Amino acid sequence: MSSLTVRQVHVDLSRGFGRRWLGGDAYRTQFFNALSMTFPIGEQMFIDSLRAIPPERLADPVLRAEVKDFVGQEATHRHMHVQYNAELERQGLSFVTGARLARRVARVNGFSVRSRVAITCALEHYTAMLADGVLRHSEWIADAEPALRRLWEWHAVEELEHKAVAFEAYRAAGGGYWRRVLWFLHVSLVFWFDNFIQTAHNLQRDGALWRPGTWLSAARMWFGRRGLAWHMAGPVLHYFSPRFHPWQHDNRDMVRLWLDRNSAAYRTVRTSAP
Repeated sequence: MSSLTVRQVHVDLSRGFGRRWLGGDAYRTQFFNALSMTFPIGEQMFIDSLRAIPPERLADPVLRAEVKDFVGQEATHRHMHVQYNAELERQGLSFVTGARLARRVARVNGFSVRSRVAITCALEHYTAMLADGVLRHSEWIADAEPALRRLWEWHAVEELEHKAVAFEAYRAAGGGYWRRVLWFLHVSLVFWFDNFIQTAHNLQRDGALWRPGTWLSAARMWFGRRGLAWHMAGPVLHYFSPRFHPWQHDNRDMVRLWLDRNSAAYRTVRTSAP
């Protein structure tokens, strides 16, 4: 039986949200907005890559059930971020890296199944690192508008819940060490370059690109005491270990704590757990 649960979060994005919904801070707001812009394309790629694994490779019924629920969770995330991104478009923000990302995904769909899933593993590791930070370091989004804070925390919870599914599917598909780490190196360069370009474009549209305060905020977010750079350094290096497994860093306690404290924030759509 799967350990995952597919949920619907109670967030109404039809009412819109503030242009600087994250504490009035331009950099942090536009960084998270840039991430959201990529999610619908990226999450569909994750879904397609795991669905491409031949059924005989997913002979383990538990893994097969978890792949199914992984798809359910990612599809729900995709749906919510489509709505989120529609509001960003109404605010005048355009997805300038979208066409390049779509072309890249089209090429990836022509790769071998193992390479496609290795790319998904790499991106899932980044989403898990960011998700861990959102829940562990509350100051990252504590001053967000309530609806957006709920959305990002719910997304983080489910990213942590399923963070090992693509990795286990990759191993079941016969994927090895070198393919995994070489694709991680490539994905790392592309992921952060695209995020930088999209964040900078968002900031330009927001009128904040050339303001010193914007880049002071960026420096604090990345290199402050609990900054992104320090938070991710260890997990990034850990990915290169031949013995790496996502659950060697066990953060399920944070997942359970958020779910218990926010039981009114979501409803269960499907669960396969006993």
